[in-house]
Amino acid sequence: MDVSSRVLSELASREAALDAQIEAAREEAKREVEAAEQEAARILREAEARAQAMQTQHEQELAAETARIRDEARAQAETQAQATRQKATGRVQQAAEQILRAVLP
Repeated sequence: MDVSSRVLSELASREAALDAQIEAAREEAKREVEAAEQEAARILREAEARAQAMQTQHEQELAAETARIRDEARAQAETQAQATRQKATGRVQQAAEQILRAVLP
């Protein structure tokens, strides 16, 4: 084998080695990109789950607050209705007494 054949053979061998390294690097990069995409999808799923949990919690808190306000308003209305009934009863009694005094000597 002459020198130029050896040089060409060496160059071909180096080129093949470089091609193999490039292909290995491409495969490694592809695996890393896939792993990163999977991690991003996992993070997104977790974020969506947390957002849904927060939404549910907010809705529960809002429902509880609404029920509390409604119960408080109902209690106030019942108290006011009772007070109004007592006043009305007192006025009816006063009116009856006035009528009796006016009618009876």
